[in-house]
Amino acid sequence: MNTETDFLSKRVYPEALTHPAFQYISDAADALGLPTFVIGGFVRDFFLQRQTSDIDIVTLGSGIALAQKVAALLPHKPKVKIFKNYGTAMLRAFNGEIEFVGARKESYQESSRNPKVAPGTLEDDQNRRDFTINALALQLNDKDFGQLQDPFDGLKHLHMGLLQPH
Repeated sequence: MNTETDFLSKRVYPEALTHPAFQYISDAADALGLPTFVIGGFVRDFFLQRQTSDIDIVTLGSGIALAQKVAALLPHKPKVKIFKNYGTAMLRAFNGEIEFVGARKESYQESSRNPKVAPGTLEDDQNRRDFTINALALQLNDKDFGQLQDPFDGLKHLHMGLLQPH
């Protein structure tokens, strides 16, 4: 990335996905036929050129099934911790934690502070993120590996040093 234009116009970032976990996740996602993305902090920190162990995975399907498939592919077969109430899963690997969730949409009713959660699209999941920079996502499936999904100009805001609510 030599210029600001290169930084903002480039749409595929396979160099962001050199962490060894991503090949296992990609293989598992492709085996299950689930479009899958790394989202949020890991992506943001890549563009800030910061090291991070924060890996959040969102998939269009069951995050729990994806976590179980990844664990089965890993040489040390880590235990998958499942949070059924939230439809999420977590496993420890590569000296960190990897969290998995199925894409979801949330809606709120006046009578409750707790959201009503339903399966959703990647865009639905990005819509529920707090800031534009936390909605940045990179595709993990082999076909479009490293393709950036940035519906709210989070990369532009990050480059400008802006923390924009979504």
